[in-house]
Amino acid sequence: MHADPPRSNGQQTVADLRKITKTYFKPDGSVLVEALREVDLLIEAGQYLAIMGASGSGKSTLMNILGCLDQPTAGSYLLDGRDVSTMEDDELSRARREKIGFVFQAFNLISQLNAIENVEVPLFYHGVHRHERRRRAAERLEAVGLGDRLTHRPPELSGGEQQRVAIARALVNNPSIIMADEPTGNLDSKTGAAILELLAELHQKGMTIIVVTHDQRVADQCQRIIQLADGAIESDTLQG
Repeated sequence: MHADPPRSNGQQTVADLRKITKTYFKPDGSVLVEALREVDLLIEAGQYLAIMGASGSGKSTLMNILGCLDQPTAGSYLLDGRDVSTMEDDELSRARREKIGFVFQAFNLISQLNAIENVEVPLFYHGVHRHERRRRAAERLEAVGLGDRLTHRPPELSGGEQQRVAIARALVNNPSIIMADEPTGNLDSKTGAAILELLAELHQKGMTIIVVTHDQRVADQCQRIIQLADGAIESDTLQG
């Protein structure tokens, strides 16, 4: 199995959350729920981090803020040194495209497109020339072991192969962070183990990976585990 080319494994900070609060309000302005409560979190380049917590603990909200899918009610979030917590929607979208690669439980592939076309999609939105898009997408699919499946559409691929396509798509823009939301949730244990092995190889090459999971077996593969409870960090553990 082959992973992406090496990245710098320095100690620079890629994500810096300071007193992040996310409050959801009722239409009358009263507080519905305080999903995150003054969360401080520092993530260094090259870390492999799991975010865990029960339903309602705030882990999905934290993932959405880390992934620039949502903005905090209060606090600041520096992504590669840029404060995204104050950005307008178009700036936020650009930061998301440039800095974050997403891997989802449901793969989120476009069934009408083949593997290489699916991986090209983020490059299309970046305005990359067609020939360069094709070259880079093929390179990433080769890196995740799918060099012989470039023209297969998602229905023609196994679940594990579809998740590899999704990982190749997440990597194609050379993001600062890969965010994986329950990446093995739709896979059998053997296939899931192979995907975790691929993520581990990417981490060994220097990629920063954040996994949101409820599965302790997935978290055990990570070097750091953040446990959330009631919108706050309950524990922050380094492993091994």
